[in-house]
Amino acid sequence: MPGKANRKRAGSHAFLQGYVPSEGVPDELFDFGGEMRPGWSGLIEHLASQKADQLERSFARGRQYLRDAGVFFRQYGAGDQGVRDWPLSPVPVVLTDMEWAEISAGLIQRADLLEAVAADIYGDNSLVAQGRIPAGLVAGNPEWLRPMVGVRPASGHFLHFVAFEIGRRPDGRWWVLGDRTQAPSGAGYALENRVASMRSFSGYYRNANVVRLASFFRAFRDGLNALKQDPSGRVGILSPGPMTDTYYEHAYIARYLGMMLLEGEDLTVESGRLMVRTVSGLQPVSVLWRRLDSVWVDPLELDESSRLGTPGLLTAVRNGNVTMINALGTGVLESRAFLAFLPRLSEVLLGAPLRMPNVATWWCGGADERAHVAGHADRMMIGPANSIRLPLEPGEDTALGGAAAQRKGRDVAAWLEAEGDRLIGQDQVTLSTTPAWFEGRLVPRPMSIRVFLARTEDGWQVMPGGYARLAAEQDPSAVSIRQGGSVADVWVVSDKPVAADTMLHHSTETFVRSLPGILPSRAADNLFWLGRYVERAEGTMRLVRAYNGRIDETPAGGSPLMDSLKEFLEDRDVDVEEGLPRHLVRTLSSAVNSASHIRDRFSVDAWASLTDLQRTLAKMSPKVVPGDDAAAAMGVLLRKITGFSGLVNDNMYRFTGWRFLTLGRSIERALAMASLLSVFADRDAREGGFDLCVEVGDSVMSHRRRYSVTTSRETVIDLLALDHLNPRSIAYHVDEIRNQISLLPGAEVNGQLSGLSRSALKLYSDLTLHTPQTLDGEALGRILQDIYTLTGDVAGTYLS
Repeated sequence: MPGKANRKRAGSHAFLQGYVPSEGVPDELFDFGGEMRPGWSGLIEHLASQKADQLERSFARGRQYLRDAGVFFRQYGAGDQGVRDWPLSPVPVVLTDMEWAEISAGLIQRADLLEAVAADIYGDNSLVAQGRIPAGLVAGNPEWLRPMVGVRPASGHFLHFVAFEIGRRPDGRWWVLGDRTQAPSGAGYALENRVASMRSFSGYYRNANVVRLASFFRAFRDGLNALKQDPSGRVGILSPGPMTDTYYEHAYIARYLGMMLLEGEDLTVESGRLMVRTVSGLQPVSVLWRRLDSVWVDPLELDESSRLGTPGLLTAVRNGNVTMINALGTGVLESRAFLAFLPRLSEVLLGAPLRMPNVATWWCGGADERAHVAGHADRMMIGPANSIRLPLEPGEDTALGGAAAQRKGRDVAAWLEAEGDRLIGQDQVTLSTTPAWFEGRLVPRPMSIRVFLARTEDGWQVMPGGYARLAAEQDPSAVSIRQGGSVADVWVVSDKPVAADTMLHHSTETFVRSLPGILPSRAADNLFWLGRYVERAEGTMRLVRAYNGRIDETPAGGSPLMDSLKEFLEDRDVDVEEGLPRHLVRTLSSAVNSASHIRDRFSVDAWASLTDLQRTLAKMSPKVVPGDDAAAAMGVLLRKITGFSGLVNDNMYRFTGWRFLTLGRSIERALAMASLLSVFADRDAREGGFDLCVEVGDSVMSHRRRYSVTTSRETVIDLLALDHLNPRSIAYHVDEIRNQISLLPGAEVNGQLSGLSRSALKLYSDLTLHTPQTLDGEALGRILQDIYTLTGDVAGTYLS
C-alpha cells in the first residue's frame, strides 16, 4: 500500500516527484491514499509554475524582510551564544477552515478544562481530596505556588492566553502533545512569519483566501483593556528583558498592540497597588501580561534570588488591584504528568470526553514503579525518528513533573530512578511531515503546530493559524530551533473570500483623539543615552576623519596641531594608531544596546539603519588602516549614521520619548563642541586649530558664506558657539535643551518653573549674554561644567 501511494503521489504532479514521505508516517500534503489534502492544490500549482531561481528570489524577499525587521532569536550554549537569524521555512503548512474549526472546538474545550483544574487546585482542592489527581502531582511541582492558594484572580479567570502543541495522529486526526499555560511564546513570531510569507508569495497570497490574524489580536487587546477596573490604570507586558531569547517577540507584540513593555525594575508596589515608574511619576497598572515564569515575579514571597521581578507584587494581586495574564502559578498545568489525568477530569468537570485527545501517558505513582520507569527512559525522552523530543521551544523548559531544570546535566535514567514517583511516562509519538523547501525542491520534514487561544469579551478565540516547528534533517526527532529546526507559517484557507481585517476598530462612534502613552523612566533613560551614544559616535567619526585626513600632509616629525589632536583623541580613549578605533566600535555597540531595550518604541527602519551601521563597522574593522583609507571609511560611516539620525528626526512622534532622545543628542553635541573649542579655538591654540574646529563642526560652507575673511577666533566662536541658527553650535543646542526641558512633565509647578527648568534657563541666558570676545577659555570651561551639572539634574529628576 505505501509503495502504491507513493507512485500515485509522484504521478500527480511532476513538481512533486521527489517528494516522498516515509512509509507509515502521516503527511500534511498527502493522505495515506496518496491523495493531496484539501487546501494545498493552489499553492502547489503556484510553486510549480515558477522556475527555481524565481522561487529563490521570492523566498529571499521574505528572509530580507525578517533581517530588516530585526527578527531573531537568542541562542545559548557552549561556544554558541548571541543572536541568530529567524529560521523561517518559506513554504507554509496549509489547513482548511473546516478542519481548523474542528481543531478550535477541541482546544477551546481543553482551555476550559485547564481553567477548571486551576480554579480547583488553587481553590477548594476537591480533585486531590477525591483522589482524582495525586497530591504529589500538585504539591511536588515547584510551579505550584502555595502563596497563591485561595487567591481568586481579579478577572475571575486564571487563564487568558494559552497555547497548545498539536500533531496529526496516524489515523489523520489531531491530538495534543503539550499544554502551554505559563507564559506561552510565539504569537508575535507567528505574526512576523505571516508578513514574511506575504512577501514571499506576494502575487499569490492576496487571492489565496488565507484567514487573517489581525482580528484575533484585536479581540485579545480589547479584552485586556476591558479588564481594567480603574479607567486610569494601564495595560503592560512584563518581560525579563533583552537578554531573554524571546525578547524580540515581547517588543514586537507590545508595539503591535500599543502596550507598555515593562521590566521588573519599572514597577513598584505602593499602598497595595502596582505602579509603573514614569517620567510623570508613579502611574497605576491594572493588567499585566507576564512573559516570565511565575516564580521570578516577586523576590519577597517567591524566589528570593530573582532580579527580574518586583518586590511586593503578590500583595497587589491579593488585593485584587491587578489582573495577571496568566494568573501566577498556572505553570503547574504544563506538567506533562497532567496528561494522564485530563481525559477523566474532562468527564468529571465538563461532563464530556475530550474532543481532542492528548498523547497516551501513564502515571508512575509510587516507589515500586521507579525501576520500570528508569528502564524505559529511552522511550520517554528520545524515541525513534520523528518521535517528539523535549524541550520544544526557546524560553520554555518543558517540565516532567515540573523539574526540567533539575534534570539538566544529569543522566536521565539515574534521574528517573531518583524522581520516579513524580513522573509520567509517554508513548512514542510519530510526528507528521510537511513540505519544506530544501536545495531547490520540496522535502518532507517532521513538524508540530503551536496554536494560540485568547480569552476575549466573547469567550475563547483561536488564532486562525499559528506557527509550525519543523525538525532539522540531521535530527528529525527535534522540532526545536535550538536543535537546528526551523519554523513555518500556518495558513488556514477557505474556499470563499476572506475579510481583509486590520487592528483598527470598526466603530460608528465619534472619533476622539487619545492621549499618547506614558513613558517609563527606564525607557526614557535608554532613549536619552541612545541620543548621547549616537551623537558621540558621530563626533568621534568626524575627529578621526580630520586626524587621518592630515596624516599624509604632516611632516615626518609631526606638527603641533597633530600632536594636540592626537592628545585630544587619546584623552577620549581613541587610539589613533587604529584605523578604525575600538572606542568607536564600543560606542556604537552601546547605542545598539540602548536601542535594544526600547524595541517597542523603535521603528523597523530606524532599527535596520542602526544595525546596518553596526554591521558595516564590523566588516570594516579588520581592513581599515590609518591615513586616507581611514578617512574614507569615516566618510562612509558618517553618511550612514546621519541617515539614522534623519530617520529618527523625520519619523518619531514628538512626545516625551522623542524629547529625551533629543535631550541626549543636544547635550552630547553641546559638550563635544564646548570641549573642542576650549582646546582648538583658544587664543593660544596651535596653527590650523580654527580650521579644524570649522571642519569637525561640519560648518565649512556656512563659514565661507557668513564671513568674507579667513578663519579667526572670533568667527569660529561666533559660528560654533553663539549662532542660534547653526545646528552645530553650542547656543543652538543649549536653546534646544532649554526648550525640551520646558515641555517635560513637571517643568512648571503651580505656575512656577521647576529647579531644573530654572537651571536650563540660566545656562541659556549666561551663554547668550556672551560675545565672541568675552567667551574666552575660562568662560567656555564654566559653560562646559554647567552642561555637565544640568545633565546630572536631568538624570536625577527623571531617569532614576
